[in-house]
Amino acid sequence: MTQTMTGGEAAVLSLYKHGINTVFGLPGVQNDWLYNAFYDHREKFRIIHTRHEQGAAYMGLGHSLAKDEPTVFNVVPGPGLLNATAALSTAYALNAKLFCLTGQINSRAIGKDWGELHEINDQLGVMRGLTKWAERANAPSEVPGLIHKAFTQMQSGRPRPVGLEIPMDVLAAECAVDLLSGDVHGAEPELNEDTIEAAAKLLGQAKTPMIFVGSGAQGASALVRQLAEALQAPVVGYRTGMGVVDARSYLSLHQPAAKGLWDKADVVLTIGSNMRVPARKWIKGHAPQIIRIDVDPDSHEKFFIPACAITARAEQALPVLLNRLERHNSVRASRKDELLEAKAKWAERSAVLEPQLSYLKVIREELGEDGVFVDELTQVGFASRITYPVYNPRTYISTGYQGTLGYGFPTALGVKVARPDVPVISVCGDGGFMFGVQELATAVQHKIPLIVLLFNNNQYGNVQQMQKNNYGGRVIATDLHNPDFVRMVESFGAQALRATTPEEVRTAIQQGKRTTDVPTVIEVPFTEMPSVDQFR
Repeated sequence: MTQTMTGGEAAVLSLYKHGINTVFGLPGVQNDWLYNAFYDHREKFRIIHTRHEQGAAYMGLGHSLAKDEPTVFNVVPGPGLLNATAALSTAYALNAKLFCLTGQINSRAIGKDWGELHEINDQLGVMRGLTKWAERANAPSEVPGLIHKAFTQMQSGRPRPVGLEIPMDVLAAECAVDLLSGDVHGAEPELNEDTIEAAAKLLGQAKTPMIFVGSGAQGASALVRQLAEALQAPVVGYRTGMGVVDARSYLSLHQPAAKGLWDKADVVLTIGSNMRVPARKWIKGHAPQIIRIDVDPDSHEKFFIPACAITARAEQALPVLLNRLERHNSVRASRKDELLEAKAKWAERSAVLEPQLSYLKVIREELGEDGVFVDELTQVGFASRITYPVYNPRTYISTGYQGTLGYGFPTALGVKVARPDVPVISVCGDGGFMFGVQELATAVQHKIPLIVLLFNNNQYGNVQQMQKNNYGGRVIATDLHNPDFVRMVESFGAQALRATTPEEVRTAIQQGKRTTDVPTVIEVPFTEMPSVDQFR
């Protein structure tokens, strides 16, 4: 039905029709008509306004990763968008369904270099370099169609962030608008039956198969487990692949534990993963036949030429592959003892990572079955990527290949907004935490009861370790002057605790779980921890 409305109202109602009821944002003059429309429809939305644009974008990222759903954040143009770009690049690395809805200067001034407030050259080009798809709305009547296109892009092919800019005059203008249905039907690639048949034959004949999983397998956990059991194949996940198969299963291995198994594998199946470390390092010593399942056809030959390349989502391909495998699968003895031995050897090797392992053990126990761990670029975070047992998909959130220092705390706030039903723990270092410390105000104001473990050694610790170990102790620009974190956190109105041992951390986490209206920050002072670099 055609209605007369502003561009701002067209955007707000279109978001609502596409299932959006939470928006992370920071208002400003170019977005005034957007927020005016949010006010008119405020009963439909939870608007979480942040203290920095990077906070809005990272919170949107965490919300999207936790729920595997499109999430919207909004910023002003120019410096506002630029402040959000680290989060957009992280979302790109993590295949996140994140929608950047940004304002823009007046239409007639775009590209003129007139020195308008918040003007930057080619803002749309900036967004296009960080997203899968980005466009500009030139009239209110275009807004519903472009928002529908954005959601279609997020849910077609490889999920990645998208962007839409709406100039301030377009948000303010009134015209006849046709709102569209929020039903989105993402395009699915057509399965190649011959390729699936070839893959089933290869896997069925394999004597020592392996499976590697990444974020593209998170929605197919039960199918991956079924396939692994049929093949007696270990399942290896790193970062986003952790938890696809429960770490308590003998079939589930951390990546470093799998090196010896790779050396005798004859066929390797990779599902929704670039498998970067094996593909760039391990394959030089031993090159098994590789089968790839990935929705992105451009990913198949990035690092090697696979024997079979199946372009499909894991949820689409695995049922067919399992069906075909029934005709071709060999009878194999259980590899349980072999795989448990590999896990035990890795546990013995990695036991030097203390006190990280003791802290991770406490975190694992206190999070329970479905609690969410959000890592950071800190020694406990690094250790978690190769030792932390993840039970379920989307309960371990990592920065992916971007390695974005400072992403952890605000991203974890978004995770907690998405998952209020479970405990969420953000593990930060003092360096990374200070990137987004101002979002404590956001968390208190919006009653987000996140638990933060803040490991503090007054350093950019990992960089300083590299300076000491690799550059003869030539330490420079890595010592930090920090505030009294307990007093600072309390000044925001949050709960502040300090713990110095794993058991004290346990007690503090339990206190944080009992606190339901404000965040809890637990400072954990330390000096040095062993580096995980020895296992790379």
